Amino acid sequence: MNRKILLAGAVLFAGTAGALALSYVASPRDPFASCRDNNMVDYAEIGGPFTLTDETGATVRDSDIVDRPTLLYIGYTFCPDVCPLDNMRNADALYLLAERGVDARAVFVSVDPARDTPEVLADFTDFFHPEMIGLTGEQDSIARMADAYHAVYEFRESDDEYYLIDHSTYTYVILPGHGVVELVARDDAAEDVAALTQCLADRA
Repeated sequence: MNRKILLAGAVLFAGTAGALALSYVASPRDPFASCRDNNMVDYAEIGGPFTLTDETGATVRDSDIVDRPTLLYIGYTFCPDVCPLDNMRNADALYLLAERGVDARAVFVSVDPARDTPEVLADFTDFFHPEMIGLTGEQDSIARMADAYHAVYEFRESDDEYYLIDHSTYTYVILPGHGVVELVARDDAAEDVAALTQCLADRA
């Protein structure tokens, strides 16, 4: 059975919503189905390889980063409220997972390379968690990565340095060898994210 589902990705500040249209093919072999509240997304359509620059200035591939359960978020450091809250939630989930013996990682991908230099990213991620990794890159590389992840972002027109960027707010749960296996909404609590990630990791 083929169906279409729209995942509403909140696009911040503009008061509009971006939508992700993903096809769904029911599969009884999905090992992660019992962990999810929503099994109507074809996760095979989300994600893919990318090459970006980390907070040390080194070029890295997705395979270098996703070597353990990973919580990946796409935003920018100048984001006035949502990005800090979402990344703090992801960091809190990491601490909970560590207490349970699950070695996980958080990754923050900036879509704002003009302001988010490796040094800026390092300060931003270190504030939340010592092992959170910041990534940036050339705009075309970021755009390709965001497109593969069905993430949306748009620069607001501005004549000054304090411009804002509308962007979707999903956290992607990625497992080595499996890719993206779940999308986490921004209203999910750290405890819920940790429990979900542990369940998914246990079934990998």
